[in-house]
Amino acid sequence: MKPTLFILAAGMGSRYGGLKQLDGVGPSGDTIMDYSVYDALRAGFGKIVFVIRHDFEKEFREKVISKYEGHVPVEVVFQDINNLPGGYLPNPERVKPWGTNHAVLMGKDVIKEPFAVINADDYYGVDSFRILADFLRSVKGKKDCYCMIGFKIGNTLSENGGVSRGLCSVDENGNLTGVKECHGIEKKGDNVIQIVDEKVVPFPSDGTVSMNMWGFTPDYFDYSVESFLRFLEAHHDELKSEFYIPTVVNELIQSGKVSLKVLETPSKWFGVTYAADRPATVEQFRKLVDEGVYPEKLF
Repeated sequence: MKPTLFILAAGMGSRYGGLKQLDGVGPSGDTIMDYSVYDALRAGFGKIVFVIRHDFEKEFREKVISKYEGHVPVEVVFQDINNLPGGYLPNPERVKPWGTNHAVLMGKDVIKEPFAVINADDYYGVDSFRILADFLRSVKGKKDCYCMIGFKIGNTLSENGGVSRGLCSVDENGNLTGVKECHGIEKKGDNVIQIVDEKVVPFPSDGTVSMNMWGFTPDYFDYSVESFLRFLEAHHDELKSEFYIPTVVNELIQSGKVSLKVLETPSKWFGVTYAADRPATVEQFRKLVDEGVYPEKLF
């Protein structure tokens, strides 16, 4: 059984404005997701699962999923703030989603094979998908074997403002020992800096960061339910607390229950964190098409 690609597409795109997941940036109007799906199919993935919100399902099916008919099996699941385990109910005033690992949990009933998790609005590069697919094929039938694609921080920055990245600690065997969420990271001349409490501090220029590109065996879902129940016991009545993938990953690593390899990629990330990023992203895809990395029209 081939690995599955699980795409997190339920985000509101608040900084960019509108549904960035449906924004055509390729020469023929292809979305960043289309490029991810195309790269995944070339790397050997066999199924695509999207997690979206109910409120844009119709538009999403018409503009995105219809392209893939005849190319790859596709399933859709929904992130809903009321979909909680253990009988918990959210604060009735809550409108904010529960975070990336809550979104991952929505795939529990449809994914039974090793799977990758990515963001809908990030371009990860051909090599990243190849490296990830090779790993997932190698752990077929195993448990507790995870990985993360690690990017060099310099390959992940926006020209138009600060970004948030997960700074990774890695041991001598290439295993992840922890992820620290860092905000306000940007380039300043030849250096990488971070804005902390309105102060400028240096950021490791050779640091390895997470761009939310993970590989898991399906036992990860059971661990996630256990972790989410603990999270909800403390936070279910709050309006803004979120349940992130690194929350679960850090717990599992520290408990010694799993191993998680950091697989470094030479690929350069780009995306549309800010609306001002869009012209450069369009130009990047035009260049990749001109170089023969992608066809003019993907599907």
